[in-house]
Amino acid sequence: MRYATLRAILILAGFGAAAAVAQEENPHAHHMMAPAQPATQSETNHVPPDPPEHAMRDMSEEEMIELMEMDDASAFFMLQANSFEWRSADEQDSLSWDAQAWYGTDDNKLWLKTEGDRTDSATDARTELLWDRPIARWWSAQAGVRHDIGEGPARTWAALGVQGLAPYSFEVEATAYVGEQGRTALRFSGEYELLLTQRLILQPELEFNVFGKNDPRNLIGAGLSDTELALRLRYEVRREFAPYIGAAWTQRYGRTADLARAAARDVSEVQWLAGIRWWF
Repeated sequence: MRYATLRAILILAGFGAAAAVAQEENPHAHHMMAPAQPATQSETNHVPPDPPEHAMRDMSEEEMIELMEMDDASAFFMLQANSFEWRSADEQDSLSWDAQAWYGTDDNKLWLKTEGDRTDSATDARTELLWDRPIARWWSAQAGVRHDIGEGPARTWAALGVQGLAPYSFEVEATAYVGEQGRTALRFSGEYELLLTQRLILQPELEFNVFGKNDPRNLIGAGLSDTELALRLRYEVRREFAPYIGAAWTQRYGRTADLARAAARDVSEVQWLAGIRWWF
């Protein structure tokens, strides 16, 4: 009896030692193996691409830029007509435009802007030639020259301003001007694009002008001269081509309004418009 008990104790001790050795060699041996997860449909359908036929050779930075077409220093060109439209008013219809073109790199651009309208009797237009350089994220500074033509004498101004994207995606331009004989001016414009669909876009736009001196020969008075609020609804047939319809309300103020009345001009006017917006 004592012999049998001693034998059982020795057998149990042997099994315990063997288990301890096995666990020491594999501490996770007592864990159950997790079942393999089935392959997903994407993994099942995935076909790896063929390896490249030729290894890429060593090349210079210039060759790599040309191959990848990622040269940030290259110069580019763009021409855009923000609006090219026919305006209908009570007294007289007109052809109006707002266009710009630029050429240059990401850091330096030469910018040409022109805005005006043509009626049967006269053309009023503003043309600016500006140098453009980024000063912050989404913003750039512009400096150059502006030239105005109209019924009165032509005026030339030095220009300095900023343009960019304000919070909530408002596109903003603000430019100060200094002209001959101590003339000064300030022009501000802002617009916003509201996407009704991916192709149908409603665009409100506000512009106002302030002048430092009276210029009676051009029907301009000191102070806040005029504002224009326009609303355009366009349909983008392509991103580069979009016809639109809309309306524009123009209001003159102060001395400018007095000069307009003396010249038998409207102080406040609503115009219906239709046109196209394009760029390339």
